[in-house]
Amino acid sequence: MAYNTCYHYRAVRINIMKNYFLLLFTLFVLLTVQNLRADKIAPEKIIGARTISTGTAKLLLDRGYPFVDVRGKSDFDKGHLPGAYHLSVKSDDFSAKNLSKIAAKDAAVIFYCNGITCLGSAMATEQAVLWGWEKVFYYREGYKAWQAAEY
Repeated sequence: MAYNTCYHYRAVRINIMKNYFLLLFTLFVLLTVQNLRADKIAPEKIIGARTISTGTAKLLLDRGYPFVDVRGKSDFDKGHLPGAYHLSVKSDDFSAKNLSKIAAKDAAVIFYCNGITCLGSAMATEQAVLWGWEKVFYYREGYKAWQAAEY
């Protein structure tokens, strides 16, 4: 009888351990998936820059402010904001020297990409602030929102 009791307790402990590890594994997967999704959403604000809406972007474009499309060349060629400059954030062309050809450090400059699921404009905005640009605008909603607004 003692053998059966010992075996029973051992089986219960193994079952508890399996459930515990299953719970830990499930939590790990959920947290990992959540972090992956969070990483693909552009931040709402960038320190040192001003986040603008699509309506504000339209006003600034109409006033002649320089917009920099930081997407890849193929995306830019498919369509971009009227008069926008192309300076892909993922290329060697994205440099302070090339940005200074578009806007002086004390002049306004607006960065955009495909929208909130694109991190390019956030990266470009952060870099411009680090390089010393003073009037940086972050058009987080980007080209997709521009198209949706039918400007």
